[in-house]
Amino acid sequence: MYPYYESDWSVLPPEANRRFNPAFNMATIKQVVNEAIEKVRMPTPMRLRDLIRQIRAARTAAEERSVVNKECAYIRSTFREEDSVWRCRNIAKLLYIHMLGYPAHFGQLECLKLIASTRFTDKRIGYLGAMLLLDEKQDVHLLITNCLKNDLNSTTQFIVGLALCTLGAIASPEMARDLAAEVERLMKSPNAYIRKKAALCAFRIIKRVPELMEIFLPATRSMLSEKNHGVLITGVTLITEMCENSPDTLSHFKKIVPNLVRILKNLILAGYSPEHDVSGVSDPFLQVKILKLLRILGMNDTDTSEAMNDTLAQVATNTETSKNVGNTILYETVLSIMDIKSEGGLRVLAVNILGRFLLNNDKNIRYVALNTLLRTVHVDTSAVQRHRSTILECLKDPDVSIRRRAMELSFALINSQNIRTMIKELLVFLEKADPEFKAQCSSGIVLAAERFAPNKRWHLDTLFKVLVAAGNYVRDDVIVSTIQLISESTDQQSYMTHQLYKALAEDLQNRQPLTQVAVWAIGEYGDLLLQTCNNEESGMERVSEEEVITIYQRLLWSPQNSPTTKQYALMSITKLSTRFINTIGQIQQIIRSYCSSLHIELQQRGLEFSQLFGKYDHLRPALLERMPPMEVVRQLEDAQSNDYIEPEPKSGEESPPDSVESSALLDLLGTDDIDIIKSTSQPPAPQPVLNSNQDLLDLLGLGPLGNEATTNGTGNNIGLIMENNNSNLFPVISNHNSNFLSEDIFSNDLRNESVNLSSLTAFNKDGLKILFMFERNKENSTVTINVTALNETKLTMTEFLFQAAVPRTFQIQMLSPSDTVLPSNGKITQILKITNPTQNVLKMRIRVTYTVDGNPVVEQTEVNNFPSDLWE
Repeated sequence: MYPYYESDWSVLPPEANRRFNPAFNMATIKQVVNEAIEKVRMPTPMRLRDLIRQIRAARTAAEERSVVNKECAYIRSTFREEDSVWRCRNIAKLLYIHMLGYPAHFGQLECLKLIASTRFTDKRIGYLGAMLLLDEKQDVHLLITNCLKNDLNSTTQFIVGLALCTLGAIASPEMARDLAAEVERLMKSPNAYIRKKAALCAFRIIKRVPELMEIFLPATRSMLSEKNHGVLITGVTLITEMCENSPDTLSHFKKIVPNLVRILKNLILAGYSPEHDVSGVSDPFLQVKILKLLRILGMNDTDTSEAMNDTLAQVATNTETSKNVGNTILYETVLSIMDIKSEGGLRVLAVNILGRFLLNNDKNIRYVALNTLLRTVHVDTSAVQRHRSTILECLKDPDVSIRRRAMELSFALINSQNIRTMIKELLVFLEKADPEFKAQCSSGIVLAAERFAPNKRWHLDTLFKVLVAAGNYVRDDVIVSTIQLISESTDQQSYMTHQLYKALAEDLQNRQPLTQVAVWAIGEYGDLLLQTCNNEESGMERVSEEEVITIYQRLLWSPQNSPTTKQYALMSITKLSTRFINTIGQIQQIIRSYCSSLHIELQQRGLEFSQLFGKYDHLRPALLERMPPMEVVRQLEDAQSNDYIEPEPKSGEESPPDSVESSALLDLLGTDDIDIIKSTSQPPAPQPVLNSNQDLLDLLGLGPLGNEATTNGTGNNIGLIMENNNSNLFPVISNHNSNFLSEDIFSNDLRNESVNLSSLTAFNKDGLKILFMFERNKENSTVTINVTALNETKLTMTEFLFQAAVPRTFQIQMLSPSDTVLPSNGKITQILKITNPTQNVLKMRIRVTYTVDGNPVVEQTEVNNFPSDLWE
């Protein structure tokens, strides 16, 4: 009846052979044979490689979707069969489809069926599918826990490894808690392969559920005695993760430093080992892991750091530098030396290694060296200064990233000794730099010149060169700084006016900031142009009024000049009407021509300034007289973060210095309806309230602080102190040269007996805590606040700046901080002295700024819960 199968029974499935015996009747035999025939006739599914070829051969996205949809439909149909012999192949194709971005969630249950299979090949595809298709949001995720637990107890190491890898990849907090004990047991397995996989799984579990860390502590510490390098690497990785997440665990593992030092020393001194050799270096992966762990353990710990100093020196001197593998180890060594409490000579060695990196032909190594020097320049500036010439050479590198880092590092190296050389090189760089660098570089040069300029003439020349070299890319803060410096340098005003006039006469294009500064200076000091200037200084003789007016006509009629520049020019030429005598008619005609300008701002100025030549002609000389020298005002700017907060002057007008300073200081206070105390040796007298019906907001913006000021017609003004002299952010008032209060007020504080009061936590956020400790003087109403800033994070906070503001009814003095770098688990101290003559309730607003990993952070808060017995 079935001749083919009578001659070849091998095509029948095993169950058919078992059932084909005389005990079965003919009907049963026919049924089994028919089932076998149907299975043989079923089409063989497409192989994975054939599916990949078809998808790659698709010419359009629509054609590709057609291929994928057709195959997905076939896979769905096969999944409906309970006993599909091609399930493994179909899941493999489904995973490839999932990698292409198409939905493949319908294969999740089939992955569980493969995991439950007894065949290793099925389990391998099933676990791979589970890692890709499952997540903790799916209900199917709960069904896999039992399968994992069973496979973790398997006698086959590869099945246990598959289960551990899957658990580490998809473990939810609940699954991690259920299976943590199994993982901890496997970490003690005699099989090195399983121990390694279990340690990696524990690493993933700790990242998801940190509170499970204690379970793995004993087994983790025992891994450091391993001979197998794979297990040793995973053990060190696990310890590193524990130490980064728990200060208690960090203290616990500081005892293992001698063991780590011994392992690292053996790796350095070990001979050639084919099993672990990489380009002539013995197991660089393990060395890097150990160096990173040593860096974490030795941070802010002198004893621990001392135990590893010698070994770090051996690594730095014995590692081969001709291969990239050795450079990797040296880089980790440098990071470790800079982060721990290392010796001075060791830090110099680390900086010299980075200096050699700067000479490497590989641009990635040069970039890493510059980036590391920029992070560590505050640790040992003198050592970095030795490589200044190499860093300046990097400004000419063709790679834009290297040039940017070299520029930032160059600004960090500038001091009073090398200011002339560094600024000269940076000006050359500014002239040839890409437009994206000009704004940041010009502002950086202005800041550096402001801090370290040897004299006024050099400072002015530098700002002039910046305006010429940077062109229109100059930021507004450079314009304001230049105008302010010219105003306060009375002995250099003639020189700068002639220099700026010469630049205008040369018709320099695309330099709007330079033009604005020039017309401002000519408007203020145009009468000096009519005088003979020393040829040795400026190379210019006196000019005539007609020549100046001709240049202004060119500026005002040029379509290339912006409306803002024309506003500056209109204001300037109006002022020249009081400096010049023979060209008043021309000036008046130019101004009237703008009364019909299409630009509303220019038209308004033309109309208003024209009134000064008619009805209000008698007021013109007084209104347009020369401005007095501006007070020293600094812009709110940070060269590292490139965030500049600058006053916005009205178009065409110069901002009064008081308004600029108020804008800078009020930024801290968050209000604009209060007066700012100026930098004087004595507290200023209270100013009368301009509007008695409107209470001035207090420092915190919550309304008046009290009613005592309303009885005598004075408002609640505030006093603000900003420091410190080492920061560029708020150097409006310096602790060394201008205090709010004279030293006499506090001259007897140290001699008088004081009383210790309670403490207060003023700020606590993101690992930064600021504590206030109070001491009251018995003989006067002065309270000393000992400010302590604590860094409870694992990162170093640089450029740390603490600022405080109080109501003006109080008198405040702020001393310099102990440091501007707040290391991990370190602290910075500072002293505030506050006098309360009126016995008012103290309120204070504080602002803290710092930089972490190159990212600026600004935090601000109000403190109004001072102890009630502070002034009793």
